[in-house]
Amino acid sequence: MRGCRILLIMMKTNAQTSPTEPTIESLQAQIEELKAKIKWYEEQFRLSQQKRFGSSSEKTNDDQMVLPLFNEAEQLTDPTVPEPTHETITYRRKKKRGQREAFLNSLPTETIEYRLSDTEQACSCCGHTLHEMSVEIRKELAIIPAKVKVVEHKRFVYACRHCEQHGVETPIVTAPMPPSVFPKSLASPSIMAHIITQKYVEGLPLYRQEKYFERLGITLSRQTIANWVLYSAEKWLSVLYHHMHQTLLKQPILHADETTLQVLRESGRDATSKSYMWLYRTGNVGPPIVLYDYQPTRKGEHAKTFLDTFTGYLQVDGYSGYHKVPNVTLVGCWAHARRKFDEALKAAPPSAKGKRTVSAEGLQFCNQLYAIERTIKEASPEERYKIRLEKSKPILDLFLAWLQTKKTHVAPKSKLGEAIAYCLNQWEFLKNFLLDGRLEIDNNRSERAIKPFVIGRKNWLFSNTPRGAKGSAIVYSIVETAKANGLNPYEYLHYLFQKLPTMDLTDDEVIQTVLPWSPSLPDHCRVQTK
Repeated sequence: MRGCRILLIMMKTNAQTSPTEPTIESLQAQIEELKAKIKWYEEQFRLSQQKRFGSSSEKTNDDQMVLPLFNEAEQLTDPTVPEPTHETITYRRKKKRGQREAFLNSLPTETIEYRLSDTEQACSCCGHTLHEMSVEIRKELAIIPAKVKVVEHKRFVYACRHCEQHGVETPIVTAPMPPSVFPKSLASPSIMAHIITQKYVEGLPLYRQEKYFERLGITLSRQTIANWVLYSAEKWLSVLYHHMHQTLLKQPILHADETTLQVLRESGRDATSKSYMWLYRTGNVGPPIVLYDYQPTRKGEHAKTFLDTFTGYLQVDGYSGYHKVPNVTLVGCWAHARRKFDEALKAAPPSAKGKRTVSAEGLQFCNQLYAIERTIKEASPEERYKIRLEKSKPILDLFLAWLQTKKTHVAPKSKLGEAIAYCLNQWEFLKNFLLDGRLEIDNNRSERAIKPFVIGRKNWLFSNTPRGAKGSAIVYSIVETAKANGLNPYEYLHYLFQKLPTMDLTDDEVIQTVLPWSPSLPDHCRVQTK
């Protein structure tokens, strides 16, 4: 009996300590969770395949996205309206003429004439002298490869012979000579402008330029070239950068964006750590200004410091760091919202192609907004403001109701769930483009401005020191602002390096005459329009 009691006690103890068997509900929950994970991985795979092998364009074919939600045929049908008379209209494409001649006339021309000799100017029939009946002209574009020469500046010093022989003092007069852009170096305005243009406009790293100069018979190390670039940024171009910054803060509308940058030798940080290049630029009002600002982190405090006195509209993407900028009205980016629905549509399984899906509906809402923007592109700010309230606002109201309805029926971690969540979280800022007709619907203006830096980064990969990164930010600001104002970067830099050493850099009025939007810049600095 005692043994049976011990056995019963052991069986009860084991029953209490053994894990409970899984229930049907828990197994079903695990199955649903696994299905959601598999669906997420499938979406990521399809999206990565599309990004790798598919087209990068975000354009959609309207014929494939005709949804009943946006089909007004049934609503506008009126059988009592008589059929219109048919009219056949024939369109004939007009070929634009004169474009090639226009840009050819803006280039220097060298003429080579081919004439018959005096003995050849005899008629083969009668022997009389031939006369010039007409001229056949063939035009070609000829390239003159770069050549390097030494410019030797000789400054003569004068003295008086009479005073040397009879006077107590001898006056000495030195001929004036323009100051050097980089004293005690071989740098000239032209070679500094060339190096900066090659790296910051054409994306040619300094080590490739070093090899390029070797093929021209010049020994210039990349360290020497880097010193020239940093000196030009810190000594000359930083003065313009400061004035451009002050002008930018006075504008009513700004755009901002940021991208990563690797700096190898940064105090207290690993070489593999991420730094950031911030971009700030003006909108479609005021002078075009594009400014880059290097910072070691992505903290919103950097934007707050850079825009310390700015008050107005700030158009950005969904990054929360910009919320720390005070006294501004944040405006969201519909390009980001649309892109997320586009990704959800591309991540859908092949069986969903061409069908009415939730992703297609969300994308079509965005397309409707952009279709309105295309029609008011040339309108005045006042007209754009009225049309947006009349046509865009009803679509926004429908879209918000649609988002709130679909939110509970979509997996939050799916691409579609991310797109819906992004729009709902950013809705307060996405709708702000209705506040002012000068605002744009998206932040593509800043994305286009930061793209040259991203392309250049693919070639030179990283900056060696924070000093080099700050210098690059200054130089990029000058060349991109020059391009935005229709200037030729090389000609403008060449002009600056000739002019700035002779100017009083403490005089604000003098500096205003050489800023990229100044009307007093010489014509050769401007790109010849077609």
